[in-house]
Amino acid sequence: MKLTQEQQDMLDGKYGKGTQYAMKIQVAIGESFKAEKMVPITRAHVALSNQEADLWFAEKLLNSGAKCRISPTVNPGFCLSFFTEKNMVNEEDANLMQRTHNAYKGLGAVLSYNCTPYIDTNVPNYGENVAFSESSATPYVNSVWGARSNREGANSALCAAITGYVPEYGLLLDENRKGSILVEVQAEMKTPFDYHILGMMGKKIGKGIPVFIGLPNHISKEDLRNLGAQLNTSGAYDMYHIVGFTPEAPTLEAAFGGKEPVRSVIITDEDLKEELNSISLEGNRQIDFAMFGCPHFTLEEVKHIANKIEGKKLQKEMWILTSSHVKEMSDRMGFTEIIEASGGTIVPDTCPDQPCWGHLKGKVGVTESPKCAYYPQKRGIHFVIRDLDTCIEASLTGEVK
Repeated sequence: MKLTQEQQDMLDGKYGKGTQYAMKIQVAIGESFKAEKMVPITRAHVALSNQEADLWFAEKLLNSGAKCRISPTVNPGFCLSFFTEKNMVNEEDANLMQRTHNAYKGLGAVLSYNCTPYIDTNVPNYGENVAFSESSATPYVNSVWGARSNREGANSALCAAITGYVPEYGLLLDENRKGSILVEVQAEMKTPFDYHILGMMGKKIGKGIPVFIGLPNHISKEDLRNLGAQLNTSGAYDMYHIVGFTPEAPTLEAAFGGKEPVRSVIITDEDLKEELNSISLEGNRQIDFAMFGCPHFTLEEVKHIANKIEGKKLQKEMWILTSSHVKEMSDRMGFTEIIEASGGTIVPDTCPDQPCWGHLKGKVGVTESPKCAYYPQKRGIHFVIRDLDTCIEASLTGEVK
């Protein structure tokens, strides 16, 4: 790659060992993808991990003197104060979370602990070059905002934040942002849950950049969040287009760059029904808990739950995972009080794929998110997947249809 003098100085160690280490990794990534040069970024998001390998990497950079030029927002681990106070996490895991907090604080990250920064705390403008990791974040910033990011890993995004640069390849280039698969949606798309299941059709859609037609004129931020999150659960999709809706797809011709699609796919109501049946435990059973917020729930979704359960008593635990921003707004607006009076809990800064949920091992919950159901399986936690209102009703009755 051709490097500027500043970039070469970083690589040569003139900005310190930590920055040198980060630039070495960025250059190696660029050479792997035959990038010709590096380009500056304006934003970053790191899919922070409080697991030992990623923590080792963050601490190595910190101890080598690295500081973030671009302060990145970060993914959730678990809310240390909440789970230690409730005695729901052991000392070893609490220590890892505290060390992770200290490392990213020292590096200069924005300690947002939120997996949906693209909705309200780290929103890029059209055409910005950014470095976003997190499975729901990359398709959202590329597709919905028209910013440009490759599907960074947690470590490459952190290196980008430290150096302020990324190698120019992949979705940073115009020619790689065009659609390749025409996806005609004939299914009725009425709720955010439908977009969860549409996103789980990755096996049928296949490899490439999907271009969706047949979707409603109004698509909410929750719909779009769900679609991208599940596309990256069922496959590996850095970007998609919705004709007449997303910024780089005003027309079908623009979405495909004037070329013909490589493949055409039709998605029907029957397809969505079959997919749901294949990924969910069977219904008509007792449940032990409900969990929502993978990706993190919005304030509107918290309000919806509060309205549904106000004045009622939950029969089973309900965990609602949000950003600290949404939790604070819920406190201010009285939603937290309503939900807690019914027996539910809003938990900020926390992911379902964490050791803090050990008390749920061997139990069966309900969730509206296939992603939420997917990751905790390795921890022995299993789910029936249903639309949000059905899950809320299950929490009130103790059983799901």
